[in-house]
Amino acid sequence: MRKLSTILTVALTAGTLLSACSDTGKESSGVSKANPDTQNRQQTESKAVPPVPPPSAQTPAKEETKSPEEPKKEADPKPEPKPDPAPAQQQTVASQTYQPPKQSGAPTAADKKAVSWYYMKKKKGEVPGFPAEIKQLKPDQKSVWVGTGKKVYMTIDLGGELLDYKTLLKALKDNEVTATFFVTGYNLKNNPDYMKLLLADGHTIGNHTITHKDFTTLTDEQVKQEITDWEKLYRNITGKEPLKYFRFPYGTYSMHLLSLLSDMGYTSYFWSTAMKDWEPRKNGADDAYNDIIGNLHDGNIILMHQASKENIEAMDRILKQIKKEGYEFGTLDELQK
Repeated sequence: MRKLSTILTVALTAGTLLSACSDTGKESSGVSKANPDTQNRQQTESKAVPPVPPPSAQTPAKEETKSPEEPKKEADPKPEPKPDPAPAQQQTVASQTYQPPKQSGAPTAADKKAVSWYYMKKKKGEVPGFPAEIKQLKPDQKSVWVGTGKKVYMTIDLGGELLDYKTLLKALKDNEVTATFFVTGYNLKNNPDYMKLLLADGHTIGNHTITHKDFTTLTDEQVKQEITDWEKLYRNITGKEPLKYFRFPYGTYSMHLLSLLSDMGYTSYFWSTAMKDWEPRKNGADDAYNDIIGNLHDGNIILMHQASKENIEAMDRILKQIKKEGYEFGTLDELQK
């Protein structure tokens, strides 16, 4: 307002001066020549001050009673996109918040203690006694040593020579018995045609390790290698997936090894009848026959070795007598855990 008042005063003064000059003007044209200083001052002021509006526009209009302006709404600032946390940061957070499942501690000396499987023969028809260690077995330590009911399970370990395998297979076929052969890696590799013949006749093949070493003398990694190498060899020879049947070499094991094999999906099969058939028999095939028939019992899992000629010679008689005494032959898949 102060600037506006000043401008009006200057304008009125200039108008008065011009009027006076025109009344006393000396030149007939009626146009007076302004003093150069005044002219310069006017030009300067006209440049510095905006032109004054005509009187009608100057009517002091009510101070603009600007209805209270609503404060201008500034545009909402666009939210700045938050950068995704770098993968490394995510991993760091995860590592701080994720709690992996607790793993059982390292096996103790007691867990790794070597144990040899055995049974205590009783009267014919009675289930034998077994090692005290079986009371320590946990549900996840998958192992079988005897079945139930009036059944017998024939298992044959193949860690030595084949000998007269044709006679052996004929006795099994003639008596309609299917057996499980626990085969070592070297026999698997050296006798591929025999393996295929066993499968063609309906028998099953179990893992008896690659080298037939005492597993209690090996590291866990060596044990796993023995198992997986055998599986790979079996697939290459037969074109089939191996069954998860396992038998410890020499029947020597530990609680830790049972857990390890179970974790690999295997059930470990022991036995409730066996004999020293890796040695020559004093009475030949009769010893083999008497050892088996003299220990018949419900759920009997019989272990025989193919490398015994006495076993092969006695096989037909043994199978016929087992059936004669009212037993049926079962297969290990019935006992699989």
